[in-house]
Amino acid sequence: MKPATKAKSAARGKTIAKRPVSAKKPKTAPKKKPPKQKIAAVPPGLAFGEFEALRKQMDLSLDELMARLGLSRATVAQRKAAGRLTNDESGKVVCFARLLGHAVHLFGDLEEARQWLKTPQRALHGAVPLDYAKTEMGAQEVENLLSQLGDCNHT
Repeated sequence: MKPATKAKSAARGKTIAKRPVSAKKPKTAPKKKPPKQKIAAVPPGLAFGEFEALRKQMDLSLDELMARLGLSRATVAQRKAAGRLTNDESGKVVCFARLLGHAVHLFGDLEEARQWLKTPQRALHGAVPLDYAKTEMGAQEVENLLSQLGDCNHT
């Protein structure tokens, strides 16, 4: 414990204990990385094995998944050789995996989820959810429909 110094209060004539101010600097929060640095730190896309895992989980042929993700056979061959997908391709794989996960959660069964995602839905104007989800906006609509169906089941 540091010794206290004494000082007299001029107004009251009392002795007051005065502690010296600590020389330590206040702790500061660690600096946050700017968004550009955070994005640059992200690896350049998923491993190609994630594409294969999605294909198996969805029970789709290679040609079916390529068509739904908008990839050519040559592109898939290049990605397989490189072992990685691009960030855009990875985004599509993650989007489809998220839709599958949402459908499995809703229906409680992988096979039922697959069937629903591959069957035309009236709420999507007769479109097949996986085909509708080729665009980001379409994928959001499928996600919204799954959420609405979930809300109906819980009420």
